Amino acid sequence: MDLIVAVDRNWAIGKDNRMMWSIPADMKFFRDTTKGNVVIMGRKTLESFPQGQPLKNRVNIVITKKADYQVRGAVIVHSVEEALREAKKEAEKCAGEIFVIGGESIYRAMLGYCDRAYVTKIDHAYDADTYFPDLDKDEGWEMTKISEEQTCFDLEYYFTVYERVR
Repeated sequence: MDLIVAVDRNWAIGKDNRMMWSIPADMKFFRDTTKGNVVIMGRKTLESFPQGQPLKNRVNIVITKKADYQVRGAVIVHSVEEALREAKKEAEKCAGEIFVIGGESIYRAMLGYCDRAYVTKIDHAYDADTYFPDLDKDEGWEMTKISEEQTCFDLEYYFTVYERVR
C-alpha cells in the first residue's frame, strides 16, 4: 500500500481543512497516480473536495466514526481494519493499487501499513494546523527519488518518493 501527500518544509499539509497551496502540476500528478486505483481517506478529507463528492475514476473508501454517515459513490467504513479489508477486496476487483490520501489522523493511522510514500515537498513554510509525520527524521523511511526543482510562480517544489527501510 502507498500514500500520496504534499507537504511544506515543516511537513504541514493543511489549515482549516484546506490545502494552503494550489499547484496544477501536483494536482495532475495526484490525479494521474491515483486514477483507476483505490483511495483511502477520512471523512473531513472527503468533505474538503468540491461539493464533498468522491473522486471520479477511483474507488473511494472513507473512514469515519459517524455510524450513519453515507455518501453516494463511496465505501464507508468505521475503522482502519475495515478500511484495509475493503481496500484489498476493491483493489483485487479493479486490479489497482491502494493509496492513502489523508488527512492527518488517517495518514498517522495508516503509515505503518504503507511501503511507499509519494511526497511533493514544497519549499515554503505555511501557517498550518495539520501535519504529516516527518519522514526525514524517521529511520524507518528513506528518500529513494527526487525530481529536479519544479516551480509554480514563486514556489519551488520537488516530487519525491520515500520507501520503507526493510
